[in-house]
Amino acid sequence: MSHSERWQEMFGPADEGPEMRLASAASGPGTGTGGTGKLKHSKGPWTSASGTAGDLRTRTEKSRSALRPGHEGIEVGAAGLSSVAALKSVLTSWEERLQAVRDECEQLKGTLLSVAKEMGETEAAVDKSLKGVDTSGKVAAKR
Repeated sequence: MSHSERWQEMFGPADEGPEMRLASAASGPGTGTGGTGKLKHSKGPWTSASGTAGDLRTRTEKSRSALRPGHEGIEVGAAGLSSVAALKSVLTSWEERLQAVRDECEQLKGTLLSVAKEMGETEAAVDKSLKGVDTSGKVAAKR
């Protein structure tokens, strides 16, 4: 397929002006697998993802906080064993990893929530701006 043919497939014939066609919004025969012709957005997935990141942050912090108490008394009970130093090193390493995951989830939660808000506000603004557009498909008579 040539560059020109691909361009026409994506944007339509040049003499009709540019028209972008989205596979998810295809309508009519031969233009895809049966979309509605309307591109819709829902902030639900973004809000849900933000909640999931928040839940993961909370669970990660609980796990991180439980590590140190779970290791209390090991130094006394295993005094003289070389594995104590290795165990302490592993504990510190896991605490640092879980803290990094916790912090990243906190940042991700806020970012995803911001996207949900932005997308919802953008959708509302576009919807409001289109309220006065005639979508009946009828051409108004010229006077």
